[in-house]
Amino acid sequence: MWNLRSLSWSFVLLTCFSVAAQGVNRTKWLTLNGNAPLVIARGGFSGLLPDSSYDAYIMGLETSLPNAIIWCDVQLTKDGVGICFPDLKLDNASDIDFYFKNKKSKYLVNGVPTQGWFSIDYNLKDLVHVTLKQGVYSRTQRFDGSQQSILTVQDVVNQVKPPGFWLNIQHDNFFSQHNLSMKSYIISLTRGVLINYISSPEVNFLRSILSRLNPRVTKLVFRFLGQDDVEPSTNQTYGSLLKNLTFIKTFASGILVPKSYIWPVDNSLYLQPYTSLVLDAHKEGLQIFASEFANDVPFAYNYSYDPTSEYLSFVDNGNFSVDGVLSDFPVTPSATIDCFTHLDKNDKPQEKLLVITSEGASGDYPGCTDLAYTKAASDGADVLDCPVQMAKDGIPFCLGSINLIDKTTVFRSPFINIASTVPELNITNGIFTFNLTWDEIKSLKPEITNPWLEFRLYRNPKARNEGNFVSLMEFLTYAKNATTVSGVMISIENAAYLANQGFGVTDAVLEALRNAGYNNQTAKKVMIQSKDSSVLKEFKKKRYELVYRVADDISDIESSTISEIRSFASSVILTKKSVFPSESQFLVGKTNVVEKLHSSNLSVYVQHFNNEFVSQPWDFFSDSSVEINNYFVGAGIDGIITDFPRTAARYRKAPSPILTESDVVEPPLPPVAKITPTARNESTASAAPTSPTGQSSVVAGVFTSCLTILLADLVIF
Repeated sequence: MWNLRSLSWSFVLLTCFSVAAQGVNRTKWLTLNGNAPLVIARGGFSGLLPDSSYDAYIMGLETSLPNAIIWCDVQLTKDGVGICFPDLKLDNASDIDFYFKNKKSKYLVNGVPTQGWFSIDYNLKDLVHVTLKQGVYSRTQRFDGSQQSILTVQDVVNQVKPPGFWLNIQHDNFFSQHNLSMKSYIISLTRGVLINYISSPEVNFLRSILSRLNPRVTKLVFRFLGQDDVEPSTNQTYGSLLKNLTFIKTFASGILVPKSYIWPVDNSLYLQPYTSLVLDAHKEGLQIFASEFANDVPFAYNYSYDPTSEYLSFVDNGNFSVDGVLSDFPVTPSATIDCFTHLDKNDKPQEKLLVITSEGASGDYPGCTDLAYTKAASDGADVLDCPVQMAKDGIPFCLGSINLIDKTTVFRSPFINIASTVPELNITNGIFTFNLTWDEIKSLKPEITNPWLEFRLYRNPKARNEGNFVSLMEFLTYAKNATTVSGVMISIENAAYLANQGFGVTDAVLEALRNAGYNNQTAKKVMIQSKDSSVLKEFKKKRYELVYRVADDISDIESSTISEIRSFASSVILTKKSVFPSESQFLVGKTNVVEKLHSSNLSVYVQHFNNEFVSQPWDFFSDSSVEINNYFVGAGIDGIITDFPRTAARYRKAPSPILTESDVVEPPLPPVAKITPTARNESTASAAPTSPTGQSSVVAGVFTSCLTILLADLVIF
């Protein structure tokens, strides 16, 4: 699925391209024209690289659908040249303040006094040494030193050669106040350049160019800002203009709106019912495009930090589809539209990737609760897991930690007074499962885990304490009756310590499996997982899959170690960094641990997969599906352990590519040319693409931190 031939970043991209690119899938889209929605790359791949840079534009095209649209925010220089730059002020996304330290200006922008370095103060030649940088400070600054110069609109046309080009004119009124005519510039430009879309939030600007452009060639799009913001031409709020789409149709063929206009979000970051805007726009004959999509900012909790889920709600919800999306990470909407739309819940997986839960769907509900397990089964998980703990009265139950403080509300209960320290477990001031009876534990409430709290990323706050704890017996009974679940994985840790305290956890597990009827059936797989080989050896005589967990990050594994593992286990769990090591949030290589384990017939599962974008190296583009794809296709793992099984289960359903006639039909070979011998130091080989500054472009491998992987078999869609 989705192989990338990554030598010099020349992609065989998204090989399930049959839907949008080749038209093999004839499913009718609910867009205005019935075609697949467009992907509009805002400033190129601006989520990773400096906005509007050559590298960002090239990478935006390389990682998107073939008909992707390149977006350019047009600003005018003092000498009237149009440049692609994300903002009216140049200082946030460039190093202009370094070259012109004392040239800060102050102007009124839409009536607001604004300070900074403005394009209108500089001729194009003044900006020749100014370079672009990442303007969103929460994003990586790694590529700020790549010497990416400011591009004119004509530069983008000539050097990037976009298949589709969208110009956004955000501040025509401002430029007019300073005797610069955006209208004249655009009309002159369109005489020699094909522009597919022109958008603006200013009514008068669009009206002024309407009669000067061919509507079959260039579509005008009215851009809506915040609903309470005032449009300068009409002096009406954009919320008011939204109620008069008939008026908008008189000068535009489409509208561009913030995504919240379509799917509102309340103050708690939960979705509200969708509006009728898409249907209203289509009824009026207007295309509608949605903006403000980015993988690395929090969006509605309903999407479980999965950007693909968000895109699907805009393009494939069964009721409507927007006509395009404006994104900082164009790889994700491209994959969504081409690979993940029109999938049915009952579609069978296309790939053999085992989806194992981590405490159920613990990204959506408190782990190891009935709600987490029910959600995981509904989401398509293959194997439900139960980390077994022991209560004071000897009842085994499922919980992700032996310390109740980690997973429950015990710290806010009368049991707080029994907190103690257990050096053998390296836990200070804990309240342990074996300190309370099962009934006492059930009197507590579960607590959802927020592993990325330092980044203020919370998981489903409304369900923070929802659900009920389940005993091991209840877990086994539920899993046995769940028709969509193929097996269970029981995790056992701290068995030696518990034995010294009088608790036989391995015996308790064996008894529960026997009583639940798992010993006399073959329909459900039983996996026993532990980082302690002594635990797995206790189950050696059973027909269970024994899984050894390597808790530490490793860079290699000795043959003798593999032989020892094979004596007591048939599968191994590795950490993510044991496959793709990383430093400073970038991959730095790929180990051969998976290959070595596979050569000894050991299955390999990898943990711990999260959807939150901060959990992934930048190489995976803040997209959990891209990360899964790399581990499955690039590293060849057999399964993943995840807090969000829905994301992984959907990944497996993406269709394999369809071989079409164009894939096999090629022109005849040309006649053999007579080549005049060249000097020894000359070369007839094509040079790798370079940026206009002479620096290696993203096509030549901008990710130097993981270049060895890219030149080998790192894969994205």
